[in-house]
Amino acid sequence: MTGSIRGRLLLLAAVWLAAALLAAFLFISSLLRDFITDRFDAEMAAVADGLIASLDMDDEGRIELDDPPTDPRFGLPFSGWYWQVASDAGVIARSDSLLDGLLRGPAGAFTGGLGVGADGAALRVLRRQVTLPDEGVRIAVTVTAPRAQIDDSLRQISRPLGIALVVLGIVLALASVVQVTAGLTSLDRLRRDLARVRAGTRDRLALPDVSELRPLTAEINAALDQNADLLARSRQHLGNLAHSLKTPLAALANELPPDHRGQALITRMDRLIGWHLRRARSAGPRVLGQRTPVRPVIDDILMVLRWPMQDKGMTARIDCPAGAAFAGERQDLEEMIGNLCENAVKWGRSHLAITVSHSPGLTIRIEDDGPGMTETDAPRALIRGGRLDEHGASGSGLGLAIVADLAALHGGGLRLERSAMGGLAAILDLPA
Repeated sequence: MTGSIRGRLLLLAAVWLAAALLAAFLFISSLLRDFITDRFDAEMAAVADGLIASLDMDDEGRIELDDPPTDPRFGLPFSGWYWQVASDAGVIARSDSLLDGLLRGPAGAFTGGLGVGADGAALRVLRRQVTLPDEGVRIAVTVTAPRAQIDDSLRQISRPLGIALVVLGIVLALASVVQVTAGLTSLDRLRRDLARVRAGTRDRLALPDVSELRPLTAEINAALDQNADLLARSRQHLGNLAHSLKTPLAALANELPPDHRGQALITRMDRLIGWHLRRARSAGPRVLGQRTPVRPVIDDILMVLRWPMQDKGMTARIDCPAGAAFAGERQDLEEMIGNLCENAVKWGRSHLAITVSHSPGLTIRIEDDGPGMTETDAPRALIRGGRLDEHGASGSGLGLAIVADLAALHGGGLRLERSAMGGLAAILDLPA
């Protein structure tokens, strides 16, 4: 996942979202705990104030409680809801829920508002101390509430809070997925456009609708333009080189007698120069964004070969879908098909068949009814200068090797098989 921009963005979003929701849950839970505790404290404070207000002195000088609290919780034994009024002399009054017990304990038992009841249950404790102004008697009023009720109240609120935050997290996670997907749409579109350029359906990239990708698109388009310019200059340079080398060789061949043994060396040099120049052209840069229909190229090549075919009485059968196209330049396709068709016409007897299919890739099958070649001879025919007809028809022995190099340059290949017609079947596998 970390190797993908989409994966990284979603992972970071998930981490921050989980951290934010967890922090929100803890923070809100703390606020709710304080709120609930304050509510219980206020309730106990109201009871304590009522008890203090009900204190009175009888005729005999004894402190008594005129109006004790009537809340039924203070009458339920061990309910945790207790109250007690005590002086230095002892307990003046207490709630029925205490039964015979007293709210007492070691020093500091009620420090911080916490305590333990007679049954061991945790209590929330509020203690008020007052001094009667006339008698100077100190009175301690203690009111408690069960901690279990406070915790239960908090749980009743925390559970739906947690569910709500989980639902919110799922909604935000889905929103993050939509946001990241929508944000990367332009990158996906750029990738598809670049694939179309490689496939030859477009020659340039369209400027994206987001400003962040426009400089990248402009650089890619500049690289495509540079690629085309380099290819044009490379071809011009190769043409000049071919002219500067072949012209002296032709002049030398004309100066020597036809039976001079130097003619063989000149022919060999001419073949090697042609090989290296054509191989250099094949291995050079390619113009991206080119797309060439296959059928017009086949028709043009057969038009050029019509006279050799008529001389041999050959017929050609073509099976090529209308939409078949090659992801490359026309002259590269012409060179590959032209070399294979020349070989088929040279070695075929009466029939030439060209079959094209373009799903998923482009396959061009060129067959003849000639002598063909064995499985041992096929690899030799693809080696530069590797002729199998040293004493046969004229040729340089470079055609099949150049076709194989061009096919490999375009990500394809050349296969040589036995044809059902009895001759050779040359099969080109190319990108469509």
